[in-house]
Amino acid sequence: MSDARRPSHVDILIEDAHILTGDLMRPSIPHGRIGTSGNRLVLVEAVEDGPPPIAAQTIGGRGMLAIPGLMNVHTHSVLSLMRGTAEDMGFAPAYTKGVPQGHVISAAEAVALARLGALESLKFGSTLINDMYVHVEETLPAMAELGLRVVASDRIHDVDFSRVSQGLWVYDAAIGRRSLDRCLALADRYQGSFDGRVNVVIGAHAPDTCSRDFLMEIRAASERHGLRVSTHLSQSKLEVDFIQEREGCTPTELLDDIGLLNDRLIAAHCIVLNDSDIARAGAAGINVAHVPKGNAGGGMIAPTRRLRAAGANLALATDNLLGDMVEAMRWALCIGRLQAGTVEPDWQPEDVFAMATMNGARALGLDGELGSLVPGRKADVVLMHIDRPSFVPLIDPLGNLVHCGQGSNVRDVIVDGVIRVRDEAAVGVDEAAIMADAQKASENLWRRAAA
Repeated sequence: MSDARRPSHVDILIEDAHILTGDLMRPSIPHGRIGTSGNRLVLVEAVEDGPPPIAAQTIGGRGMLAIPGLMNVHTHSVLSLMRGTAEDMGFAPAYTKGVPQGHVISAAEAVALARLGALESLKFGSTLINDMYVHVEETLPAMAELGLRVVASDRIHDVDFSRVSQGLWVYDAAIGRRSLDRCLALADRYQGSFDGRVNVVIGAHAPDTCSRDFLMEIRAASERHGLRVSTHLSQSKLEVDFIQEREGCTPTELLDDIGLLNDRLIAAHCIVLNDSDIARAGAAGINVAHVPKGNAGGGMIAPTRRLRAAGANLALATDNLLGDMVEAMRWALCIGRLQAGTVEPDWQPEDVFAMATMNGARALGLDGELGSLVPGRKADVVLMHIDRPSFVPLIDPLGNLVHCGQGSNVRDVIVDGVIRVRDEAAVGVDEAAIMADAQKASENLWRRAAA
């Protein structure tokens, strides 16, 4: 940056960190500085490029790795209540007997659990989560108050979810109308709120929990209101078999026929796809919310390498598991290599890092603002300890991050130019109270489910 363009003053200055920019033009700066002004990055350079500007606040970066905020493009924060339980039951909670179902969760319980999930994500370096579940009118502001970016939706469906876990799919147009109306009202109230940190999508739950007519209503609402659609797609053989019986086609073919299979669709999982499905999804340029650990925990692998080769945009997510996107990168790398049966040059740490940053921003239509550390972008920065035994020897910081890093390595998190995590603690947040409230809500819900 020329002296004429270098800022003389900045709000926050990060000095002498190793920067992974996410920018292909200059991916790594071993001894770098970052400057913010308002909610924008105004300086990303090597320390030898010139003297530091005057800063209102300076953060020491030595021993730190600076990366763009991580993008978790498919979460259900309230389902943190399933931690350590539903993972071993074989399938998603909505389809599983004996677990607390969404329709029995109170608004207060949902808020308590959502705040736990959002806090965990923020402290692990996710500056944005795309969250779908119940009571979003209450949970969305409760999560956004912690300081992260929240893209959210109610769970949109016209199936009677109180009967799905008993193996019955009964559709009711009134249920669908209410759920879609709630989502559109949510968009009217919250889109662009919290200083622009909040966005709303239409969270169509899944092809099997939405009738064909209702999916057509969702497509029309998406086009009319300019809202992206987020859904689960081909997440199980059960779903695929059900849609084949109901519609005479695959879930991917159904969404394509309706007009929802496009580059504004965020499709979670995409596991059970045939060759034609993969070609359709790739040609449409859909955004795949890849949940590598969750899929593998259920004994499944999504054909991510083939989807990417076909043209799909691969982004990463944790679903209802531990909100550690560093762990998700590592699993994504390993799952891709299991598919190839070898280590290949086109499936490396830089590829999964892009999935967790720029590809996630692209999935949400925010790649002009987020996903990389470049002057002019929004000031979302994560500082991680690399002065720890797991990062030594430090030959390739990106390789160490993906192979050896953990969300718990995060020290500081800046979102929209505001420090939200400092020295591993969420700023202005009573973390102990959030954990206690979530524990109480979970115990009550599991007690009711057992009864």
